[in-house]
Amino acid sequence: MRVGVGTRFSYDGEVVEVVELASTQAGGGVVLKDGRGRLLRLAVKELLLSDRARVIPDGPGPASDDPQDVAAVVLDQLDTAERERVLERAAHVREVLTGFRSGSEELAAAGEPRADYAPVEPMESRYAAKAAELEVAARTVARWVSAFRRDGEAGLVPARSGPRSGHRNAEVWSEAALEVMVEHTGQSKPSRKMVIERTRARLLARGFEEEDLPSRATAYRLLEGLERRHPTFRLSTKRNRDIAARPGGVYGKLRPTRPGEYLLMDTNRLDVFALDPVTLQWLQAELTVAMDWYTRCICGIRITPVSTKAVDASDALYQAFRPRPAGADWPAHALWPEHGIPRSVLIDATALEGPMRSAASPALVPETVLVDHGKVFVSEHLTSVCRRLGISVQPARLRTGRDKGPLERFFLTLREDLLQGLPGYKGPDLHSRGERSEGEAFFFLHELEAIIREWVACVYHVRPHTSLVDPGVPGLRMSPAAMFEHGLHRAGYIEVPRDPDLAFEFLRVERRKIQHYGIDLDARRYNGAALDPYRGLLSDERDGKWPIAVNPDDINAVYFRDPASRRWHALAWEHAPGRDMPVSEEALQYARRLAAARDRFPDDKAAVRDLFERWNLGLGTTLVERRMALRLAREQAALDLPEPEESVATLPSVRRLMDLPDAAGPQLAAEAGDDDVADDAELVELEDDSDFYTDALEDA
Repeated sequence: MRVGVGTRFSYDGEVVEVVELASTQAGGGVVLKDGRGRLLRLAVKELLLSDRARVIPDGPGPASDDPQDVAAVVLDQLDTAERERVLERAAHVREVLTGFRSGSEELAAAGEPRADYAPVEPMESRYAAKAAELEVAARTVARWVSAFRRDGEAGLVPARSGPRSGHRNAEVWSEAALEVMVEHTGQSKPSRKMVIERTRARLLARGFEEEDLPSRATAYRLLEGLERRHPTFRLSTKRNRDIAARPGGVYGKLRPTRPGEYLLMDTNRLDVFALDPVTLQWLQAELTVAMDWYTRCICGIRITPVSTKAVDASDALYQAFRPRPAGADWPAHALWPEHGIPRSVLIDATALEGPMRSAASPALVPETVLVDHGKVFVSEHLTSVCRRLGISVQPARLRTGRDKGPLERFFLTLREDLLQGLPGYKGPDLHSRGERSEGEAFFFLHELEAIIREWVACVYHVRPHTSLVDPGVPGLRMSPAAMFEHGLHRAGYIEVPRDPDLAFEFLRVERRKIQHYGIDLDARRYNGAALDPYRGLLSDERDGKWPIAVNPDDINAVYFRDPASRRWHALAWEHAPGRDMPVSEEALQYARRLAAARDRFPDDKAAVRDLFERWNLGLGTTLVERRMALRLAREQAALDLPEPEESVATLPSVRRLMDLPDAAGPQLAAEAGDDDVADDAELVELEDDSDFYTDALEDA
């Protein structure tokens, strides 16, 4: 609207009127007068952009709180056939108004204007001619013309009544059924039939008659919709309880901004059996890991038999300050300097001072340790260590594994990429366990820890992760080692975009479903508090999706219009806080193509395969051969062997252990003297004897 003398504004809650326009060296200005006759001089920029002032329109026009949807939302609901019908109807309306189907004389088709629609003809005559042509009432044509003049093509879209529930008491029945489903959250999984019967009994007790309730087929259909709001039948009961425990509002989480800001620590039971180096009996093993959240680098690893103690957790924490030495034959890309800074940002020290000692993991000083409520992590021992080192201890929420999601994902990756290829693998649960997994146990605890350390350094730290991204380079996936170097240079701030409400009218509309975590759009995730009332709900449209306004020039946020308040709300991209400038969709797609064409690291499967070949864990190694090697390892266990850090902390010892049946067998037979026949007989019995460990220490 025009701003001039007489235009009224609402300024700080009072109605003011423009009485004079002035021009100064600083720009345009206005003089305002309030209801008590007081004058106020303001700059035009301040008047138009300040949140304190709002123009009072003097006539009808578009506004952000209009009850009807914007044209982009209305037209986006149409499929191809419906869109063609609307465009055809719009062409008829333009012919009635102007005599030309295109609406312009310059774009006239052959034979236009027709005699019945010539500009000299009265409007009522044109209505009648078009009604006769389309076989509709003249009043219908007049209604089309009125809607087209008001809203354009969007006004010609037929009104929709929305999906029907199928029964007059469907909403009441659904609320009662949802109560029954919620009551079974902590109980065993019920059947759909039980929920329907209990809902029926509950409504009958409230005074409903049998004929007032939905049929059984309708009840089953309504339960399918309620399953999205409160899962009960499809998933496991444990998963259903986790979903029911989700927070109702926007998901919040700690956001690391630099290496060492948050250190995740947790203990998990390994899915592979190990051997006790003294008794040679199989035993359970637990793995304690310390992970830097920002880089996903593994800073501490500790394997303990049976259960973990507080001192073991403290040892894993200490490794973040003082990393363990790397293996002697590890590749160059798996080595870290002892000080933890990547060599790519330093002068090559080996050229000046000779070979330098390498570490197995980066060194950093954690600021906050995020742990669960396990006794080993909240013990006085660990808390005292953290207090002395100036480290804050932040416990995660009870029974909320997603608070340490990156670390939980590491345990899964470790099992799928490494542990399931080792002898003695027992699977993630009892239903996945083999018949005699205990008898296949081969590695001692310290050997198993050395294997995991080398896999972390040679494979995990150099493999790109989908969660390690830089919003400044969309589509680029970095490895933990590259992310550690990136964290040394990273700096940024959060920028909140601001836009007038009417600008949303010009944005493209995409229809998406609102999930419990927000909205997925082109592999990007958006969330905001405005979605709280609609999480997991379907819209009234046939596809159940909600309209989302998208600005293709800035994808840091999309915009959602609340159907109840009719106000627009910005939904932030989960990586937007790490950006300091807008990024367009075209730039994002181009960057993704460049990142996909860039081969920065070796193939993941090939790297793991090469690692297994270094350990000599080929398919040709039989159970008998492994037991022969185990017998030789038992004889070594009786000797005064060096500490694990010096003898088997690196994988060549594992390779030697696997090669012993072929290389050392004849020599041992020559030294055995007259007892070699008995040894051969004992070996034959071992092939199918299940009590192999009963006499493990008789000759030790």
